[in-house]
Amino acid sequence: MRVADSRCGAVEFALRVNTAVGLLEAGAEAARVLAAEFDCSSRQARRYVERAASGGRVVVPEEMVVFTVKVPAALAVRVRERAKESGGTISALVTAALIGFLARGHTQPRRR
Repeated sequence: MRVADSRCGAVEFALRVNTAVGLLEAGAEAARVLAAEFDCSSRQARRYVERAASGGRVVVPEEMVVFTVKVPAALAVRVRERAKESGGTISALVTAALIGFLARGHTQPRRR
C-alpha cells in the first residue's frame, strides 16, 4: 500500500502502521485494536496490519507547513511548468530546490 492510497495523511499512515507493528509484536488482535483505536473500518485496519507484517515500521515524515513567499510571475510560471512536466507537485519541486541550495552553503550578501 502506498501512502497516496490511504485516506489519512502520511504522518497518520506511519503512526497507524507503526502501531500495528507494535500490536503484532505483542501478539494482540491487531486489526480489531487498530479499528477501535483509530476509528477506521476493520478492512482498513487489516490493510495497516498487512503493511506492518510485510514491511515493518515506517519512517514518520516531518510535518509540512505552509511557507508563503513572493516570487516574480515569470518564475512562478516556470516552476508550475516544471512541476507539471516532472509529474510532481510544486511543493516537492521547491522543497528539493531549497534543500539543494542550502546544502551547498550559498549565502547572499545582506541588503542595507
